[in-house]
Amino acid sequence: MNIENIRLINFRNYKSLDIDLNRNMNIFIGKNAQGKTNLLESIYMCATGRSFRTNRDKEIINFNKNQAYIGAKIRTGNLQKFIEIKVDKNKQKRIRVNKVELNNFRELNSGLNVVMFSPDDLKLIKGGPIERRNFLDMSISQIKPIYKHNVGRYNKVLYQRNNLLKSKKSRDEILNLLDIFDVQLAKIGTQIILYRQQFIEKLSKLAEKIHNKLTLDKEDLNLEYISNVDYKSIKDKINLEKRYLSQLKKTVNRDLAIGTTEIGPHRDDILVNINNIDARSFASQGQQRTIVLSIKLAEVEIIKEDRGLYPVLLLDDVFSELDEERRKYLTMSFNNMQTIITSTDSLLLEELSLLDKSIFYIENGNVIKQ
Repeated sequence: MNIENIRLINFRNYKSLDIDLNRNMNIFIGKNAQGKTNLLESIYMCATGRSFRTNRDKEIINFNKNQAYIGAKIRTGNLQKFIEIKVDKNKQKRIRVNKVELNNFRELNSGLNVVMFSPDDLKLIKGGPIERRNFLDMSISQIKPIYKHNVGRYNKVLYQRNNLLKSKKSRDEILNLLDIFDVQLAKIGTQIILYRQQFIEKLSKLAEKIHNKLTLDKEDLNLEYISNVDYKSIKDKINLEKRYLSQLKKTVNRDLAIGTTEIGPHRDDILVNINNIDARSFASQGQQRTIVLSIKLAEVEIIKEDRGLYPVLLLDDVFSELDEERRKYLTMSFNNMQTIITSTDSLLLEELSLLDKSIFYIENGNVIKQ
């Protein structure tokens, strides 16, 4: 799959942009704060319907403007799709695929898959559990659209249950109503847990192989799915649902006392180990970068296996952060997929001189093709 054209109007610092992209490699060179990451953000939104930088869509609108527009022509195999996203300060975000309007971003199944690697991805290691849950949700949603729908439903029911726990209703009334929410949470939450468990198992195996190559077999990487729902001893969906429901019942008194739900995938995490040691506590900056690179390249392979096509790889100012061996390994991946790279360093062009590519220079939202 590849992006053939991207058009932006009043998106961040881009007043107007219309460029055709190389089906192999595209390099955008520019100083900091010129719009390089903004461009990658617009592409990411065409794949997921959401920004990776903010939950407030209106922040993408150019200063003193009321609307922003993203249009992208993509090709997946023999099929071409046209994705459009319109954000208005006074209206709901609108998304269209081939001129057909969607009800919300969760319906977006554009056929465009992306894997993003940026310096901020080090939060996958050092950040809190929410960073790793967000990574899981965005990654799984790209290959299993129903998963995105389930997460939305789960969060809605969870919000209603937590409001009930905080309400001034009598204890008996709350307990009666909780039964309704608990059944829904257990049913939807079980599906989320099973999807996450399967994804992390596959991701861990692939990332371990890649990490071994990157470290010359000096380090073993392992990813472990952590959930407070006891899933490890149960293999089938029905019994896991029963276990989940049972745990909700056992913790109801504590939930009432603190006014929130303790049990469920909203508390999930990923344990990242290097040579059986928790990477969050002991990994150096260089080790963290190598771990994230291994995870991202493993995600690329999962998408290829599931969709039959490689995703578009988005690299935001990461080349300068990697040592020579890591850069060489990453470069080897470029032959298989469309890659869009941003950098402040034009010396990068020397390393990639033999590859088919288009080169663009960015300054203050203006893009010039070399």
